[in-house]
Amino acid sequence: MSREKGRVAEDKATVFLEENGYEIIERNFYSRFGEIDIIVRKERVLHFVEVKSGDDYESAIANITPTKLSRIIKTANVYMKKHNTECDFTFDALVVTLDEVVLVENITL
Repeated sequence: MSREKGRVAEDKATVFLEENGYEIIERNFYSRFGEIDIIVRKERVLHFVEVKSGDDYESAIANITPTKLSRIIKTANVYMKKHNTECDFTFDALVVTLDEVVLVENITL
């Protein structure tokens, strides 16, 4: 996926999250382990959101591999230590296709 397509998908994801009551905390947080696309808060829970886009849901969600999820978890730990954050948190995926935006909460492999 090109950088431009990724940015467009993240912009759509951000609008979706705001419309559904999430407070945007940060976008594109980087650590030496990787990147978290969007960090949001809702009802005192911190959500680390991986945005994936594609022609259909299945092809987009399949790009969240065990290695990718491991990097997200490590990067989230860096974020929480850097910001001295102690709260409930979850790892979510937001799938953006031409037809829909789907939030998948609490992703695991």
